[in-house]
Amino acid sequence: MDSIETIDVDRTDPHYRAWLGDAVRKVQADANRSADTHLLRFPLPERWGIDLYLKDESTHITGSLKHRLARSLFLYGLCNGWIRPGKPVIEASSGSTAVSEAYFASLIGVPFIAVMPRTTSREKCRLIEFHGGQCHFVDDPRTMYAESAALATATGGHYMDQFTYAERATDWRGNNNIAESIYQQLRLERYPEPSWIVATAGTGGTSATIGRYVRYMQHHTLVCVADPENSCFFDGWVTGDADACVERSSRIEGIGRPRMEPSFLPGAIDRMMKVPDAASVAAVRALEAAIGRKAGGSTGTGLWSALRIVAEMVAAQRTGSVVTLLCDPGDRYLDKYYSDAWLAEQGLDIAPYAATLDRFLAEGVWR
Repeated sequence: MDSIETIDVDRTDPHYRAWLGDAVRKVQADANRSADTHLLRFPLPERWGIDLYLKDESTHITGSLKHRLARSLFLYGLCNGWIRPGKPVIEASSGSTAVSEAYFASLIGVPFIAVMPRTTSREKCRLIEFHGGQCHFVDDPRTMYAESAALATATGGHYMDQFTYAERATDWRGNNNIAESIYQQLRLERYPEPSWIVATAGTGGTSATIGRYVRYMQHHTLVCVADPENSCFFDGWVTGDADACVERSSRIEGIGRPRMEPSFLPGAIDRMMKVPDAASVAAVRALEAAIGRKAGGSTGTGLWSALRIVAEMVAAQRTGSVVTLLCDPGDRYLDKYYSDAWLAEQGLDIAPYAATLDRFLAEGVWR
């Protein structure tokens, strides 16, 4: 009987493994240098017996919630062998993820290209370029995915694809993810287990992480996702249609998508709200009046929904706590959400929504 030889292909590359080890070390060192983000209190009347908090993700070194995601995506891509020395990382993004990914690409010494809608705020573009990234604009946001994949093929680089891998790259069981951090920071508060956590969805990764963690830890907290105009997530969640889509792009940068993204997990959340864009803008301006901080439009979308939930609790005479997110700073959007000229150009009238918020915070009645 003829013997069969062992077939052995050894692709060991000591130079690549040395580069990989150093790259992973640099990304993990960034996390080790980083303190946790603050949990801010939004002032509410003491007699209500309700506490409202904002998890302030704008204090990350790249200024947004997406810093956590970018770190996880880089570790995921590096450890999977997808990110290679000298080859570009490419991402489809409306801005904040690209800013954070440009930072990590510079940290490990690889090029970065952000494929973004042409309407992305000028400040986000400046920050991407500040961190050494390149902005590649598309006129139709729905083409970002295909354009990113084509660039990766043409350059031999890696398309990060946050909209597919956001929920996979993050360790949702703990390891200092945003959900675990929230519960740790609430530990000494009078209502340490929040009644509701309100998130917004761009990739869906944050709501997936929070929803999974709540269930895994057997908390009684409920999870609500606030969706802006010109986004399909709400309709897809309500109807169960995985192919739901919209034609226009979201005016609230960083959240809302034209298609149901793979990282958005409908079964991990309990409730959704469709929030008018004018209400989102009114809410961020109310936030500035309340705590002296400007924030981006996505923060306003979540805050509007959180305040509606607080109003329900007031009406039902229930006590407890509610948490939402301060996603990124408002100085990235001075030419948008803080510009009356932009509001007029967009046909947005925030006055009725501002009046609703003023009346509620003064009288405890939501109309």
